[in-house]
Amino acid sequence: MPLLIKNGRIITATDDYHADLYCAGPVITRIDAAIDPDSCAPGAKVIDAAGKYIFPGFIDPHVHIYLPFMGTYAKDTWETASRAALVGGTTSLIEMICPAKTDEPLAAFETWLSKAKGVSACDYSFHMGVTRYDDLAEQQLRDIVKRGIRSFKVFLAYKGALGVDDRELYHTLKLAKELGVIVTAHCENETLVAERQAELLAAGKTGPEWHEPSRPVRVEAEGVHHLLSFAELTGAEVYIVHTSCDEAVNEALRGISRGVRASIEVVLPHLILDKTSAEKPGFEGAKYIMSPPLRDRHQQDRMWSHLRSRAVATVATDHAPFDFETQKTMGRDAFTKIPNGIPSVEDRINLLYTHGVCTGRIDLHTFVDAASSRAARIFGLKGKGTIAVGADADLVIYDPAFRGKISARTHHMATDYSAFEGWEIKGRPSAVTVRGVIMARDGQFVGPPGHGRLIPRE
Repeated sequence: MPLLIKNGRIITATDDYHADLYCAGPVITRIDAAIDPDSCAPGAKVIDAAGKYIFPGFIDPHVHIYLPFMGTYAKDTWETASRAALVGGTTSLIEMICPAKTDEPLAAFETWLSKAKGVSACDYSFHMGVTRYDDLAEQQLRDIVKRGIRSFKVFLAYKGALGVDDRELYHTLKLAKELGVIVTAHCENETLVAERQAELLAAGKTGPEWHEPSRPVRVEAEGVHHLLSFAELTGAEVYIVHTSCDEAVNEALRGISRGVRASIEVVLPHLILDKTSAEKPGFEGAKYIMSPPLRDRHQQDRMWSHLRSRAVATVATDHAPFDFETQKTMGRDAFTKIPNGIPSVEDRINLLYTHGVCTGRIDLHTFVDAASSRAARIFGLKGKGTIAVGADADLVIYDPAFRGKISARTHHMATDYSAFEGWEIKGRPSAVTVRGVIMARDGQFVGPPGHGRLIPRE
């Protein structure tokens, strides 16, 4: 159905103006100061956006939905996660494919794709995880790239499981350089983490509060330094995921100053939560275990500063949803067995707006750039991340006057808890469209199931 949005204030990464938008189909077909409804196709739906912002659809470039991890599986499906994303204003997701070392890459790709295809309500793509590198894996990675997947994922952590060794890292980066593929990387030092974990457990330090000391900021900074040394020598482009601390950002900036092609991501939890959450009594801290871990509170101001300067390019979530009662409790006797992840795909935009824009930490343009436009540019998401004639009609009509609170009782994610239970939000999406189709209204999913498609990538 054709869609006309009137009287809104359009905000992009660079522009701010009042105009009407008309979408005759899946793309934006007209932007004018005033569009007469009579000039539109018969039956066009009209939305009055007076007093509201119109943002390009937001993009989360780092999520886990189908995730076998630590002997269990993440709780969300593409049905629940995509609906939650849309209610929260996110119209496109990029999922990390995380095969086991014994899996063939092509079979893993088909498995992950099958979980989303025909099920997801929002548009989607993938980062292809590389957990082994041999002749068969290389050929299959080439085939996966030909099918439109333009990014890899490597872990410099999780020794003996997802992590790659230096030979595998080197050849993955060389292949990426040859194919014009960007490599996303979880940067820690797997040996330092493993040794520190063993020492803490041997000393009887088993609770969630010991997760952060097992992988402190220097471990993460060393991982960034290591990745950028390899990127510099191979010429590959890299993207550092979930950077949690000033030390790691500075290592990345030093590499960038030498000419390394690198982008830096922060995830929402590292901007608004600190390590005291993981130190809550009665095992409550397990709700907040993720890697890299939540840091000292002083790191938040530094990360906001890097975001404000746009040294940090993107704000993602690293959404990895596990129930507290039945899954996080697997680690009651050892923090190393707590499934890692904080569910947040539904809350990213509202909390970033509330704690970023409303507090003056970032402006509206940086908000849009970090949560949408930069991810579209970095990962070649064709038609996404902007508002322009010919762009996909992925739009978020945002009501800054809304006031509400977050609760697991009302969220659309499949988890039994919220890390932000009772937190106030100032603003939320009033309407969300994907390629011109209204998918969410005022906190509720209203779109057709399975509307999402694999995003063409450039």
